[in-house]
Amino acid sequence: MNSDEKHKESLLKKVRSLEKDLEKTVIDYQKDAIARYPFVFLGLSTFGGVAVFYGFEKIIEQTPFLADKPVYILAAGFIILVLTGALYRKLN
Repeated sequence: MNSDEKHKESLLKKVRSLEKDLEKTVIDYQKDAIARYPFVFLGLSTFGGVAVFYGFEKIIEQTPFLADKPVYILAAGFIILVLTGALYRKLN
């Protein structure tokens, strides 16, 4: 290993250590905030999910090929689910 690779490796170790320290610090605040305000987090996460679905719906409506052929949207959805499921199984 040359000196550049050693330097990159030591820098990566430092970054990982910093990340773990930061995560330990933040996780206590995160758990405390979720415990204090569960409905706020529930509302925000629900809004986020609905906003993503609504955004997809609007994109599909504006795409002429997809707006006129809902069967293709359904088929594309099934294909994407099958491919992501296969990828998930392969990675596990």
